[in-house]
Amino acid sequence: MRIIADQDRCIGAGHCLRAAPDIFDSGDDGRVVVTEPEPDPARVETVRRVVRLCPNAALALREDL
Repeated sequence: MRIIADQDRCIGAGHCLRAAPDIFDSGDDGRVVVTEPEPDPARVETVRRVVRLCPNAALALREDL
């Protein structure tokens, strides 16, 4: 699984950072930065939940890796 972040869609709401600070951060502009693009398999459900929470659909999962 790989996390894809679309910086152009990100509005800096911060839901991802609050839900999984070990995987996401925010840049100087407040937009999402994925610090762990290929997270531990044990975190799959958390990552899926975070992707669903993103209010502007700036996060996606690529699971075919």
